[in-house]
Order: sequence, then structure tokens, then C-alpha cells
Amino acid sequence: MLDIPPEDDFWRDAKQDKSDAPELTPALEARARSGAPMRGFCLKKCRLAGLDLVHRGSAVGYDLSGSDLYRADLRGAHLFAINLRGASLMKADLRDANLHCADLRDANLLGVKLDGARLDNVVWGEQVQQERQARAARKAGQRELMFDLLQQAEEVYRNLRLHLEQAGLFEQAGRFFYREMVMRRLQMPRWSGHRFFSWMVDLFCGYGEQPLRVVLFSVGFMLIFALLYFLVGVYHGDVRLAFSPDQDVLTNLMELAACMYFSVVTFTTLGYGDIAPLGLSRPLAAFEAFVGSFTMALFVVVFVKKMTR
Repeated sequence: MLDIPPEDDFWRDAKQDKSDAPELTPALEARARSGAPMRGFCLKKCRLAGLDLVHRGSAVGYDLSGSDLYRADLRGAHLFAINLRGASLMKADLRDANLHCADLRDANLLGVKLDGARLDNVVWGEQVQQERQARAARKAGQRELMFDLLQQAEEVYRNLRLHLEQAGLFEQAGRFFYREMVMRRLQMPRWSGHRFFSWMVDLFCGYGEQPLRVVLFSVGFMLIFALLYFLVGVYHGDVRLAFSPDQDVLTNLMELAACMYFSVVTFTTLGYGDIAPLGLSRPLAAFEAFVGSFTMALFVVVFVKKMTR
């Protein structure tokens, strides 16, 4: 017989010190198997190493959402598909635990220890708790609190990224690296050069995690310069290719297509020479070629980084 009462008052009482309670692990396992709700349990600093909360025979794990597991010892725990949504896992020890398919949305993951933990298919959510709270503090005008929460969010994202990289889950690690860099940028002075440069890197390539942004930027850049060439004019031999209200629509479209072709070969620095810039189009072509060579190199770096993981 266990000496721990099954009533919810014991499990949910935040003033009750359960850290030294005898046979706490089997008592919690028995409570889970009873099917009674376990949401909002207070288990801070509890010694639960090796805890087995696998809901066998069910695709849905046990529900400990909203529970307080601050500094809880959960080393080697079996927590397959467990619902810890909104729970406090601050500084909890989950080393070597099985968190496969666990739901950790909105959980407080500050300082959580995940060395050796199984993190496959964990549901992390779009934002960690601290980032969401920081955005709320910003709307409320609480700048000091906002910066503190942004620092915590950056720390959480960095911690998760490092552990996911150790587990070989590079796709998720890349997502958290991106969020880590965004949190770092938001802590910089609003009009500083460092913040602007960080924003530009995010815009162009998502801090190296989103090669599609490089492609979209390249396409948009070439289209804009094609329109500029169409307005100022380029030359195909002795023929000037440019917009003219005196020309019919089909002719204007054909010359716009030629300007688009010239923009592409200039951006990619191919430069076949059949169409040449003259007058105002020369500095435009020089600038596009410079940006194009830089962007092509950036795309190679970002693409190789993603593919070699």
C-alpha cells in the first residue's frame, strides 16, 4: 500500500512539499492508470527518475498540462506522447528521458536539461512562452519586462537548438536558430546599424535557414530592374528598346520581355553582349551585376548549409 493519498488536494497543493515523499513515482504511475485527470499537478522538485507514464494501448498520452514541474528530477522518464502543454518545466532534469511525440506547446522550458533525451516529433508550437509574453509586454508598454523576456526567449531557443543538433534533428534546430536570432535582434536599439543589418540578413535569407527567400529576392530584384531598363532604355544594336506610348501593346510587351532577358543575364553576370546598356541604364546594370554576384554566392552558401545537414 502507498502512503500517498489519491485525492487531488495532495497533488495540486502548491504548499505541500512532495520532494521527499516516499514512493512518489509509483503513486503517480498508479494515479495515471486510474484515468482520473492530472492537469495542474504541483510536482516541483519531486524525485521522479525513471517515471513511466506511457499510456499503453492508446495513441494519446497522459495529460499533465498546466502542471508545475519546476526542478523536477525526471531523468530517464518514459513520457511518450505526454501532454505537458502550458506546464512549467523550468530547470527540470529530463536527461535521457523519452519525450517522443510529447506536446510541449506553451510550456516554460527555461533552463530545462535535455541531454540524451529523445525528442523526435515533439510538438513545440510556433513560439515559446517567453516570446509570446514579451510581445504582450511590448503592447502594454512594459519595456523593461519585454527585454527580460526576450533574453529568456533567446536562451530557451539556444538551449533547444543545441539539444536538437545533438539529437540529429537539424530541421527543428534550424527553426529554433532562426527564432534565437530574431530574439537577439529585437533586443538591439531600434534604429541601430546592427539591428538594420540583422534585419537585412533575415530579409535576404532568414539567417541562412530559408534559401527560398534568396530565390524570391532574386526574382523580385530582376523584375524591378527589367522595368527600370524598360523605362530608361537599352540598346540592341542600333535599336533602342524602351517603353513608348506611340508603340502598340504587342511591341511594348516584346521589348519588355527583351529588357527582362537583359536583366536576367546582367544579374547572373553572364553578359552575352547582344543587348547593351547606354546612358542611365549603365549605372543600373553595374549595380544589378554587383548585387547579382553577391546574391548568387549567398544562395550557394545557404543552400549548401541546408543540404549538408
